[in-house]
Amino acid sequence: MARVKIFDTTLRDGEQSPGVNLNGPEKLEIARQLERLGVDVMEAGFPASSKGDFDSVREIARTIKNVSVTGLARAVKSDIDACYEALKDGADPRVHVFIATSPIHMEYKLKKTPEQVIEKAVEMVTYAKTKFDKIEWSAEDASRSDLPFLAEIIEKVIDAGATVINLPDTVGYTTPYEYGQMFAYIRQNVPNIDKVDLSAHCHDDLGMAVANSIAAVENGATQVEGTINGIGERAGNAALEELAVALKIRGDYYPHETGLVLKEIKRTSDLISRLSGMHVPRNKAVVGQNAFAHESGIHQDGVLKHAQTYEIITPEMVGVTSNSLVMGKHSGKHAFKDKLKQLGYEELAEEKLMEAFTEFKKLTDTKKEITDDDLFTILTDVQTQTPQIKKYELTGFQVEYGEDNHPTATVQLTKPDGTQIESSAPGQGAVEALFNTLDEMIEEDVHLTDFSLSSVGSGRDALAQSNVKLTVNGSEYAGRGSSQDVLEAAVKAFLNGVNRGFYNQVPADAKSAAY
Repeated sequence: MARVKIFDTTLRDGEQSPGVNLNGPEKLEIARQLERLGVDVMEAGFPASSKGDFDSVREIARTIKNVSVTGLARAVKSDIDACYEALKDGADPRVHVFIATSPIHMEYKLKKTPEQVIEKAVEMVTYAKTKFDKIEWSAEDASRSDLPFLAEIIEKVIDAGATVINLPDTVGYTTPYEYGQMFAYIRQNVPNIDKVDLSAHCHDDLGMAVANSIAAVENGATQVEGTINGIGERAGNAALEELAVALKIRGDYYPHETGLVLKEIKRTSDLISRLSGMHVPRNKAVVGQNAFAHESGIHQDGVLKHAQTYEIITPEMVGVTSNSLVMGKHSGKHAFKDKLKQLGYEELAEEKLMEAFTEFKKLTDTKKEITDDDLFTILTDVQTQTPQIKKYELTGFQVEYGEDNHPTATVQLTKPDGTQIESSAPGQGAVEALFNTLDEMIEEDVHLTDFSLSSVGSGRDALAQSNVKLTVNGSEYAGRGSSQDVLEAAVKAFLNGVNRGFYNQVPADAKSAAY
């Protein structure tokens, strides 16, 4: 079996999904989980794009030891410099440099001739080689590029020092046959191609990203790029979990394998869904709630007699568990710590451990059965909190219904100086009344743009997970909150988004001085 390397760009291309706004601790928690999953390369961000992205990439590079961490750079010296400064302390740093090669991109976006594009690509790969041993070079919009020109520029950037050549289907335009033939052409027409890894990066605009990626592997690609849950710009990227499981299940047909730890797939999918606010469709392949559900009587009968009659993927393969009772109200700190080790949180700091244990004990007062999903939610919240971020902290709330059956919400908040504020407002429903009240109390200009509720696990006492998207003083932020009370989860999500917006817009010196 030939090994296919996995290049995960969830934290870069995936985070570019409209409405996704991850903070530093959230990105770091995802990076840790991607390390558990066993990806080969992790694209942590675009360091030159913002200070926040630079800081996140640097922290991830300093923390992750078993995965090569990379950053994206345009064919610009300052971008490459930013990548170097962010990645230089990493265990295995590399840089990912790209430039467009299709006629439409070269003419209208770059406004350069093909000769000028070759010159710039070679110049920047040569410059990157002075700072990095490993350089991935991408031909943006490769699938719509002229093949002889593509072969020419690839040969020259390899001579300049590139160690990985990536041929993206940037706009999700190509078909499996066309994409596979492009890889075959490059292998046949670039004399030094055996010196590098050949990588596939597919978008899902026509729903063929995974199929196109597999076609590339069949035609010589040794690395595949994508994201967990297929998140990304527009229709998203190739879903890495689908690709890895397809190669595993159809090992009789595809003589290829990945190094992914398949049993970590479900946990990774759940974490990214929860933090990004992009819920996984129930019928999503491999990780959707219905992936192992059988409604038809004929299917149920067949599965009971022999699982493989209708179930080609076992739930256990991708980490789906029965989620039976795992902990109770009488469980002590030692048992709790042992359980966290089983869940992969063996390096949890003592402060975070105590915080998680306190939240666990609170939950046992109201919830009889504490499942892995519940613990995972607690741990995610504890691990991704940003210190001193709260301008508004929820003290209490209530909703009352009048004679006309329209609700009025009352909310109490506490500010950093200890001042308590309270207000009330009506609404057509309880959630609207709560959000209207919060609007009146919050000093910043806030507009809610999206709101969703989902359950964590099952049962009438399941935790509720709320995700919101809102603008704070004109900039977009995401917020999330969890609680057994769906209204409390909604309020927590709203305040979480507002607090994140407030924190990001306060000058750095003011943050340290006042907050």
